[in-house]
Amino acid sequence: MDAVKLALVGAALLLLGGAAVVGGVLPAAEALAIAERVWPILLFVVAVTVVAELAAVAGVFDVVAGFLARLSRGRTVLLWLLVVALATVSTAFLSLDTTAVLLTPVVIAVARANALPALPFAFTTVWLANTASLFLPVSNLTNLLAEHRLGEIGPLGFLALMGPSAVVAVAVTVALLFVLHRRALTGRHVPAAAPRVADRTQLRVAAVVVALLLPLLVSGLPPWLPAVVAAAALTVFFAWRSPAVLDVRLVPWSLLVFASGLFLAVGALEALGSGAVLSAVAGAGETLVDLWRLAGTGMLAANLVDNLPAYLAFESTADSPTRLAALLIGVNAGPLITPWASLATLLWHQRLRAVGVEVPWRRYMLLGLLAAPLIVGLSVIPLALR
Repeated sequence: MDAVKLALVGAALLLLGGAAVVGGVLPAAEALAIAERVWPILLFVVAVTVVAELAAVAGVFDVVAGFLARLSRGRTVLLWLLVVALATVSTAFLSLDTTAVLLTPVVIAVARANALPALPFAFTTVWLANTASLFLPVSNLTNLLAEHRLGEIGPLGFLALMGPSAVVAVAVTVALLFVLHRRALTGRHVPAAAPRVADRTQLRVAAVVVALLLPLLVSGLPPWLPAVVAAAALTVFFAWRSPAVLDVRLVPWSLLVFASGLFLAVGALEALGSGAVLSAVAGAGETLVDLWRLAGTGMLAANLVDNLPAYLAFESTADSPTRLAALLIGVNAGPLITPWASLATLLWHQRLRAVGVEVPWRRYMLLGLLAAPLIVGLSVIPLALR
């Protein structure tokens, strides 16, 4: 689904939601409550996307990836592990979409510059974009929604709840990736030269802004606040230094329209009583089997429709922090099977095609059928041990 189709779907959902409000199915007060919940989340998405896009233009990701390539000293497995670390940090602090959209072409360029096959690095970014999105509220839009439901527990509280499962998800992902691509990831290579930077002042300013933003995102401040300040600072700087870079396409309009329509449409469905039906499917309780059932249901729903509507549909059935964490594991770490399970996956595939790398969807889905149940199943176990 490209940006235009995503926006069209969002517009249709907005119309349906609006009709539900006008028709009295969704009370206006509830629609306003949805808007109050959603606006900080969407504002953060816009701001962090602008920061990430401008940082990429300045060469921040290229320079960091180039540094890691030189740090590996020609050892392929070490270079790959450094890319794993970069993808994990990028996902945790700047969201899974940043990793899928901006880091993927950089990592592919690093692989090619060092005469290494692209596919192991491509799968690394897309799998970790999903499975490493369990660490922090800002890692995934679903996490920001869940944090609100958890009572604004803050980044540290969220990390305390999700951290052990996130570590397991990343560890299992890395182990599977290595087993599947071990032949390409062993041996040595000749390190490539450092990437050239056209404007070093631009690079330094963007790097400083990103470096300051990352700790502020886990400081306890509302995530949208430091993200908006960082986006404004970079926008002002680029308006002076490189005004041609600034474009309305920096803002993820299609995602905004889609998310807005989805929130309103799901609110209308809940008003019609969908929660009771879905509760029967997801079950109840906090035993390991109960949590596996909820996480598995979230994983299945995400791969059938998309992880965001899957989370929204089952959110009301996750009536405790532990159950909400299990749902997040299913809808965050589970969308590895179908192309549409996560918007990040579709964006990743578009970026790969743009740089001439083809990943057949059949191969992606077959590997996902192996990985997703294993990652989700093992990641739920720490919740049951709490």
